Amino acid sequence: MFEQRNLIVAIVFSVAILVLWQFVFMPERVTRDQTAQSEQTVGSSQGGVRVPGAPGVTVPGRSSVTPPRERNAVLKDAPRIKIETPTIFGSLSLLGGRIDDITLKGYRENVEPDSPPVTFMSPPNTTNPYYAALGWSSRADVSLPGEDTLWKTTDTVLSPGRPVTMRWDNGVNLRFFRTIDIDADYMFTVSDRVENYGSEPIKLFPEGKIIRKGKPETVDFFILHEGPLGVFDNNLEMKSYKKIKKAEFRDPTSKQMVHKIQYKPANSGGWIGITDKYWLLALIPDQQTKSVFSYNHWRVDRDNFQVDFGDADGQEIGAGESGSISTRVFAGAKVVRLLDGYKNDLGIANFDLAVDFGLLFFLTKPMFLVLRFLSETIGNFGLAILLVTVIVKAIFFPLANRSYRAMSKMKKLGPEMAKIRERFKDDRQQQQKEMMGLYKKEGANPISGCLPIFVQIPVFFALYKVLFVTIEMRHTPFFGWIQDLSAPDPLNIFTGFGLIPISLPEIIPVIGIWPILMGLSMWLQQRLNPQPMDKMQQRIFMLLPIVFTFILAPFPAGLVIYWTWNNMLSIAQQWMIMRQAGIKNPAAVD
Repeated sequence: MFEQRNLIVAIVFSVAILVLWQFVFMPERVTRDQTAQSEQTVGSSQGGVRVPGAPGVTVPGRSSVTPPRERNAVLKDAPRIKIETPTIFGSLSLLGGRIDDITLKGYRENVEPDSPPVTFMSPPNTTNPYYAALGWSSRADVSLPGEDTLWKTTDTVLSPGRPVTMRWDNGVNLRFFRTIDIDADYMFTVSDRVENYGSEPIKLFPEGKIIRKGKPETVDFFILHEGPLGVFDNNLEMKSYKKIKKAEFRDPTSKQMVHKIQYKPANSGGWIGITDKYWLLALIPDQQTKSVFSYNHWRVDRDNFQVDFGDADGQEIGAGESGSISTRVFAGAKVVRLLDGYKNDLGIANFDLAVDFGLLFFLTKPMFLVLRFLSETIGNFGLAILLVTVIVKAIFFPLANRSYRAMSKMKKLGPEMAKIRERFKDDRQQQQKEMMGLYKKEGANPISGCLPIFVQIPVFFALYKVLFVTIEMRHTPFFGWIQDLSAPDPLNIFTGFGLIPISLPEIIPVIGIWPILMGLSMWLQQRLNPQPMDKMQQRIFMLLPIVFTFILAPFPAGLVIYWTWNNMLSIAQQWMIMRQAGIKNPAAVD
């Protein structure tokens, strides 16, 4: 009975990392998938197909597809306004008035000092177009600025405190003005104004869209959401690229089936965007207006994704009058402090949820805040992880003490249990009965030693989530060879930890120094625990440190450092308690 329970606990713990995350941290609760369908191509050689949602948004037909060109060459196709801030550089296109050229100053592609900065957004006709466009639409037959409109301006540079203003006249009673401002971080404020100098009123609908042509490379790990997301009626809605490709929506105008998911919130406010692991491009319409939001997909030569919003009510602009609307565009790194600030200062509902802290955000986000505070205080995220481990151990110290004392009793009973096994080796039922009587007599609980394991699991999950999703951990060094706590230990035992200059096939795992230390600490901790009576179970337990070494090797180094340090603290605590209980050599095998 006792051995079987311990074996079950060991198996559950071994697979917890691989299985429980799927149920605990799944960013989207898995519901019944929509019926699978063959991928459709939306569009025709005759022009575009109207996509319901933001008014005026169309999907290009095949005749409009052009081969991708080199990015720098495309940037010279139209006049541009330079963007220069402490955090980004790039340009705005006067053709279409798009935000489509953003490079992040503070982040590089990898940890190498000469690595290029992250290119975040690119204009149409490049290899990976990714851009945001704002404008107006109308149900009347009226000329409005679009992606081919060339705006005019005398401004040349956009920077904090130095907005730019563009203008365009349709020549038929309407003048359009666009003023774009930017803060010192990643938030654009786009103010659009329309002057109606005609003799008739007109109703216009503000709209905005983000287009991403070609599915980006993703981590494709189920604890992280990458793809379209938004907040509607204060609820976070995240949809994978795959799910949008399968969505079916009948266009009420053309009656054609398109790939689309639409939201019509009951209340004003909300936002929509596309998130990568560390970066976010989001549209935040005027929070006092009610909008219709949608996620779209179409295929013309490759997968194309669009998220958009359209004002549900529109604006009536009388003759001789003007109308205006203000929209914000976030384009940059998902720094938690920034997102929290925008949420509170600008009243953007749940904007902080762009960082995927998961369903256990009440545990993961506080852990991140503690880690951030400690790292800013002591100057090293790795040391902050070690200190958080000590704090967690202190919180659960009484529980761990009781568990370790129970294991000490089990350890002391080892000789008596061996005698019972020998005496009743041919009578398993009587053997179990005698052992249960021994446990009862000595006040020992054979499963109480499992409690520290289960206490560590949610903390382990929370720390892993923090290391995996927060940009604050990206490229953060510890000491020595660990230059990125969010990446695996780069050294490999199979190359002599870098001393043997050979390239290994990808099927050979990278087993670094820290995973090996973790395996050794786990092995030593097992030596302090009561050994299973069955020889086969003992062999299984002996293999667990090796299994965990391979399991944790590809995990972030920060997590492996935490697990190793936690084991060492547990060993010290358990050793002390067992010595107090009269066990002279706690690490001796029963």
